[in-house]
Amino acid sequence: MSSEPARGAEPVPPPPGGVLWSLSGDIRALLMLPAALTLQVAHPAVGAGVDEHSVFRTDPWGRGERSLRSLQLWVYGGEAAAEEGRRLRALHHTIQGTDTRGRRYHALSPANYAWVHATGFPVYQHAARYLVRPLTPAQERALYREWLQVGRILGIHDRDMPQTIEEFWPYYRKVLADEIGATAVVEDLVAVDRPVPPPDRGPLPLRLLLKVLWPVLFPPLARFRRFVTIGLMPPEAREAIGLEWTDRQERRLRRFSGVVRRVVPVLPERLRYLPYARRARAAHRGITRRPGAPARSV
Repeated sequence: MSSEPARGAEPVPPPPGGVLWSLSGDIRALLMLPAALTLQVAHPAVGAGVDEHSVFRTDPWGRGERSLRSLQLWVYGGEAAAEEGRRLRALHHTIQGTDTRGRRYHALSPANYAWVHATGFPVYQHAARYLVRPLTPAQERALYREWLQVGRILGIHDRDMPQTIEEFWPYYRKVLADEIGATAVVEDLVAVDRPVPPPDRGPLPLRLLLKVLWPVLFPPLARFRRFVTIGLMPPEAREAIGLEWTDRQERRLRRFSGVVRRVVPVLPERLRYLPYARRARAAHRGITRRPGAPARSV
């Protein structure tokens, strides 16, 4: 039975205390996002749209900041979530062209728009095994239900997304088999030798320092970006794109992930959670702990 909102009703974000509430605002999500983005642009139409219409090469830090803000609003934005979904659809309305296979594409065509959203689920599910803990079957189902809720915020109709986790995996494997490959944007995102400007956010003294040190800092950062992008991508997606991953790299990823799993949970909340998540968690605690209301852990 569809849980799509009634006509005229605003879609609502996933519930406080849910799986996404915990995952997407944790700083470990920053390590997961490059894999999801790379899997998105491995689709010829999505890759062509980003290649031709995005500023990710000339303004990577600004684009990253805007993307992260948008993602946080989907989960923690409350009434602002639906507004952000409408803004994104309007932003993508004019993005169209011809993909690398010579086919016409539009960013908002159901297949393309749904794929961009769908990639988040398998990446979260896979990366959580390394950086957080393996999800139980019940948590995986809850995560998928919540991801469908986020899709409705983005304007994705239930008919355009598999509605159960059992239906999702055949859909996912078919797109991997029929569409996915190493697009030009994928090659840029996993390259270690493509120039990236130094960060242009933050206090001026820090920006000036980073500009001076960038030639030294960028090469190891680029190698680390490639490492976590490929390593935290589900193996079947990695194989479909043609990204090499060795047993030695897998051992390194497991050692790195073990450190992350031990360190992050003991960090203070102001360091563990991203700003939107931190504020939403504090607001929710204030509601659940008001006089007469039982305290809840989120």
